Amino acid sequence: MKTVLAFDFGASTGRAIKASYDGKEIKYEEIHRFENIPKTVDGHICHDVDMIIGEVKAAIEKAGKIDSMAFDTWGVDYALLDKEGRIMHEPFHYRDERTKDALTKAFAKMSAKEIYSETGNQIMNINTLFQLICDENKDKADKLLFMPDLFSYLLTGEKVCETTIASTSQMLNPLTKKWSDKVTECFGIGKELFPEICPSATVNGEYKGIPVISVAGHDTQCAVAAMPAKSENAAFLSCGTWSLIGCELDAPVMTEQSNALELSNEVGANGKINFLKNISGLWLIQETRRNIAATDRKYSYNELEMLARESEKFRSFIDPDAPELSAHGNLPDKIKAYCKNTGQPVPETIGQLVRCIYESLALKYRLALTQITECTGKSFDALHLMGGGTKDGFLCELSAQSLGIPVIAGPIEATALGNIVLQLIALGEIESIEKGREIIAETEKVKKYEQEHTSDWDEAFERFCKIIKK
Repeated sequence: MKTVLAFDFGASTGRAIKASYDGKEIKYEEIHRFENIPKTVDGHICHDVDMIIGEVKAAIEKAGKIDSMAFDTWGVDYALLDKEGRIMHEPFHYRDERTKDALTKAFAKMSAKEIYSETGNQIMNINTLFQLICDENKDKADKLLFMPDLFSYLLTGEKVCETTIASTSQMLNPLTKKWSDKVTECFGIGKELFPEICPSATVNGEYKGIPVISVAGHDTQCAVAAMPAKSENAAFLSCGTWSLIGCELDAPVMTEQSNALELSNEVGANGKINFLKNISGLWLIQETRRNIAATDRKYSYNELEMLARESEKFRSFIDPDAPELSAHGNLPDKIKAYCKNTGQPVPETIGQLVRCIYESLALKYRLALTQITECTGKSFDALHLMGGGTKDGFLCELSAQSLGIPVIAGPIEATALGNIVLQLIALGEIESIEKGREIIAETEKVKKYEQEHTSDWDEAFERFCKIIKK
């Protein structure tokens, strides 16, 4: 029997899950949870590292005897260390607005086409490369650590760089799985800034005698590692604050077409390429709920879903990734302004507002899979929807209706399960990710949504595509 502790940190919540494996079944429970609320430092949105590491140590005390622990987090964000190993500035949050003009600065040195052909990442101003361009400490720093590697370092003192989290940076070449000389040299980023790259499922230090393992540091890749797919033609959707939708490939796709369609190549825990699209996810619902609570009352998520279900279909749509909808604050007003500016009916009720978000997400998923098919020739017979979004039955139903293929929802704890499986691989208890997926498929509950796809969804999709191009 092996017992491990998985730390799964999202951009809004942090959790610790304790799991045991008896050679046949993985049993697990959440033992600690906290809100991951960013703080403001000198006018910038930053991550509260001291708070987070305090919660980590509290969870370790609660866990008791364990055989290992590991961290997975959101992508792109990082900390810079000085020569004494101290954090130079609280890590910036990817939603901080200091990078709003970063792409203009970057393209003055290297075109988007050249950057993409080297890194295969969707060009987004939040990516690590563009954050570094705006970081005045870059040239003074000794080392850069991505967030999961940072938390590991704060426990062990060991500086490492795990492959999957590095592949979110816009600096790693997915073909070679090494840093791109062309990109780093162009932007004056010395490769000595990065610790040695290590593969997923590597023991990289100890904390009070407990092995600390680098799993798939990027939470999306942990979730994909736990995907209980039986078909090679299945797509995945890791659905939480962000929606990451895509498929596994043997090699990256870095063409002019995939660049134009804003598709990303990220390295998976099994070495395969996850060819995917980043789409704003349930953050839109979460932020809308928070904003409504400030002026009306605090609705439960279930209440918001019921109001949306009762509202008119296909009244108005948004592009979930419109820049004006990406920052905190006044999201309902921003959505109303988007609808007005695109010549659509403005949402007048809370139900109409929330339904607009849900339907827009479902239609954006369809657009993403259509684009992935165009680039790869692959067609899909199911979508595995994993993570927190599995609890949102309305989103699952709408996604199945929009896509016209079954949506298999689960496991809810896919990210934590991927983290756990990779720890067990590092400990020699499970031989491979494939075996881990088999165990998860046999023991975890999933729900299959097979909603009827009707012609009104085709009409809505056509209208949606025209609206988001305006």
